[in-house]
Amino acid sequence: MLTTPYTRSTFWSIFLGVLLLIAGLIAIALPPIAGIAASVFFGWLLLIAGIAHLVYAWSERGAGAVIWQVLIGVVYVIAALYMLVVPVAGMVTLTLVLAFYIVVSGIFELVVFARLRRLRGAFWFLVDGLVSLLLAGLIFFHWPWSSLWFIGTLVGISLLLSGIARITVPLSLRAA
Repeated sequence: MLTTPYTRSTFWSIFLGVLLLIAGLIAIALPPIAGIAASVFFGWLLLIAGIAHLVYAWSERGAGAVIWQVLIGVVYVIAALYMLVVPVAGMVTLTLVLAFYIVVSGIFELVVFARLRRLRGAFWFLVDGLVSLLLAGLIFFHWPWSSLWFIGTLVGISLLLSGIARITVPLSLRAA
């Protein structure tokens, strides 16, 4: 068999896809653990962003700009430490923030549907908006207990879909 860069790339893409599939299935099977891992991950991201704001503050001109950047950096660092020191509470908070995001997103999707309802395919904006509001309602209704499954399941579904994409695209290119 002739080895080309495409074959090696296809192998690694499929290998990564299988790893993502396995990680996604584990996250879906154990959503609290995946949720805590996501909370810790976001905690580190917030910590890095907070430190970046604090460093950037010293490049600002004027006391007001420096103070605002320092305050923003301190808020980021406090939120990060909260998520890193108490990851379960961070996961609960993250679930609540995402539920609010889903509500706002669902409302916007319904507004888009109302404006485009005469166009073909606009129905999917309605479906997206209604499903988003239903999901957010379930999260709010069962919060804080929904935190035990929501973040981890969301991460698992994302990993699962990424794995499927990494496997199917190279296989379809190989078949063509």
